[in-house]
Amino acid sequence: MTQLAMIGIDVVAILLLCFGVYFRRHRRRDLVTAFLGVNASVLAVALVLGSITIGIGIGMGLFGVLSIIRLRSSEIAQHDMAYYFAALSIGLICGLATGWLPIVLVVFILLVLYLVDHPRLLPSYRTEIINVDAAITDRAELTARVEQIVDGTVRQLSVQRLDLVNDTTLVSVSFTENQRTDA
Repeated sequence: MTQLAMIGIDVVAILLLCFGVYFRRHRRRDLVTAFLGVNASVLAVALVLGSITIGIGIGMGLFGVLSIIRLRSSEIAQHDMAYYFAALSIGLICGLATGWLPIVLVVFILLVLYLVDHPRLLPSYRTEIINVDAAITDRAELTARVEQIVDGTVRQLSVQRLDLVNDTTLVSVSFTENQRTDA
């Protein structure tokens, strides 16, 4: 497999990842731009590094540096982080390797993200950030209040901010939606 073919595979893979999976599910144009930019940049740098005599440690170091820079830039949701690392990995794999193994790895990455982020996988489980219109310090009371708001069973609750002045509580909550019965 030539470098030109690997560039083509990278382009197809990142477009599938961004527009075939991510954008259709999450509708975040800003992150599509970030994923495409990161992928193209990593691919270009990996192609240059691959053309000179440097060990794989440089490639992994690049991966680490880019990850740290991005992690410090702004908050990013966990599922978005998975796509971000996939974009990095695809660019690195296609830029440094040739043959059939990189193709298998790229397909594997795409398949994993397609399956684990599929809306039919655990459809009743959700995570939300909720601003409760009361400053509630009692955990049991807060859980009961959030369960009313989300019409579900709270599985995990984390207070992000308790504002006694404005009488609000900002929480991150993971919950299972109650089954709706049609009467």
